Amino acid sequence: MKTISIDLETFSSVNLSKAGVYRYAESTDFEILLFAYSVDGGEVKIVDLALGEIIPKEILEALTDPDIIKWAYNANFERVSLSRLIGLPTGKYLNPSSWRCTMIWSAYLGLPLSLEGVGAILGLEKQKLKKGKDLIKYFCTPCKPTASNGNRIRNLPIHDLSKWSAFKKYNKRDVETEMAIQNKLSKFPVPNLYGMNTI
Repeated sequence: MKTISIDLETFSSVNLSKAGVYRYAESTDFEILLFAYSVDGGEVKIVDLALGEIIPKEILEALTDPDIIKWAYNANFERVSLSRLIGLPTGKYLNPSSWRCTMIWSAYLGLPLSLEGVGAILGLEKQKLKKGKDLIKYFCTPCKPTASNGNRIRNLPIHDLSKWSAFKKYNKRDVETEMAIQNKLSKFPVPNLYGMNTI
C-alpha cells in the first residue's frame, strides 16, 4: 500500500460551519458514520460504522504510517476526525506530513473550493452526487423533535434505510470524484516549498 483516498460522513451536534472542525470533533456525541476508502486507486470500499462494521486493521495502521500517503478533499477534516476515531487525546492529532489535500491543490490552480464545483469545471465523468446535502442534513445533524418522528433528536440509519443506502452511494462517489481530480491535476503539481509538500 502506497496511498489511500478517504472520505468520511460524520455526526456531531456542534455546527461545523460555525465552530470549525476541532470543536466539531471534540463534541461528546461526535461519531464517524461512514468510512469510504480506496487503496492505491483501486475499488472504493465503504465501512458502515453506524451499523457496526469495523475498519480493517491494515487500514487503521495506514492512518499512522508516515510512508503511506493519505488523500482527501479538505484533508484536515478527515485527519482531525480520524484522530478521534483512533483514540488520540483532545489536542493531539494525526501527523499532517503524510496527508495530501485535493481541495488545496484545486485552490492553488484557481479552481472552486467545493468538490462539486471542481468536478463540474474539470468535466469529470463521476460528479459529486447533488442529493448529498439533504442526506447530510438528515443523518449528520440533529433533527427537531416532533410527534411525527417520535420526538427523536437525531435520525439513524434504521429510521430510513432507503436514504441510508443512498447516503452510502454518496460517500463512495465522493472518493471516486476526489481520485478523478487527483488524476486530472497530476500534470500540475504544487511546488514543494521549504521541504514540505503543501498538498
